Amino acid sequence: MAVRRKTRTIQVGNIAIGGGNPISVQSMTKTDTRDVKATAKQIRALEKAGCEIIRLAVPDMDAAKALGKIKSQISSRISRDKSQIPLIADIHFDWRLALEAIKQGVDGLRINPGNIGAQWKVKEVVSAAKDKKIPIRIGVNAGSLEKELLQKYGHPKPEALVESAEGHINILEDMDFRDIKVSLKASKVPTTVEAYRLFSKKHDYPLHVGISEAGPPSTGIIKSSVGIGILLSEGIGDTLRVSLTAEPAEEIRVAYGILKTLGIRERGAEIISCPTCGRCNIDLRGLAKKVEAKLRNIDSPVTVAVMGCVVNGPGEAREADFGIAGGKKRGLLFKKGKVIRQVKEEELLDALLDEIKG
Repeated sequence: MAVRRKTRTIQVGNIAIGGGNPISVQSMTKTDTRDVKATAKQIRALEKAGCEIIRLAVPDMDAAKALGKIKSQISSRISRDKSQIPLIADIHFDWRLALEAIKQGVDGLRINPGNIGAQWKVKEVVSAAKDKKIPIRIGVNAGSLEKELLQKYGHPKPEALVESAEGHINILEDMDFRDIKVSLKASKVPTTVEAYRLFSKKHDYPLHVGISEAGPPSTGIIKSSVGIGILLSEGIGDTLRVSLTAEPAEEIRVAYGILKTLGIRERGAEIISCPTCGRCNIDLRGLAKKVEAKLRNIDSPVTVAVMGCVVNGPGEAREADFGIAGGKKRGLLFKKGKVIRQVKEEELLDALLDEIKG
């Protein structure tokens, strides 16, 4: 793991981003923002899953005006620090939506100033953001690059993404606004990774990392894990979102899985299980699947080994917080490296869960 890149610090609600602060996990609501009740419900579910920053699409004025109502409906009872989870308004083109979102009390904007239009419109948004100390994320996406950059580079090359970001940054810096974070996303992992690398060499703004339009879980988890994993392992990234065509809580689960695998943040259960082979004498695949399902919503960091035979089983189980090493229709139950007892196959799941739950 490379040393984490030093960036500026910005504040999004109660979350500090950059400057060596913990890498935060984001997601985006997939409800109609105008449906206040459904959106607030999904936000509460995301917060419970471990989401730390939530973005909402703001396609029109009705959606913008709903933001304040959504904030008022979000309970802070499940927040770890008793503060309301920060909300970011995702806005394209219309500066009036940004002004209304700020009026409604959002904690951040995702809007590209170069796409707003006349300079006076940008100044109004920047002035309002300054007054409320609201940061702006410049979100460059390979699918929506400026026409002149596509003409210059032929297609969305990493250099084109960086040049696009720099154009938007220049607009804000010329207005003495530097409360900025940046993302440079593409659906292709190599393009995304190289764009972030190039940008990181030139600028110290905090970076929101992810793979755009990664796809359904079957492929999106792979692409996101590879792309985000490469960047984080090189010390690049201050906040992240895993973009999946799935329920948003799945994005949170995968995000923490990436962070946990790299040893960056610890949350939830890590399950170690062998692929099985001819030595296995218990239904290990079925057992591992059940263990994963039972521990999916656990918050505390815990490592659980579900192993099928005596070759690697006892060793892996001893290194885990809890573990099973399978034998012939039975298995050994481990806790903190010590064998507790031998258990029949049909009793292994309940015995393991009882030990984990204490």
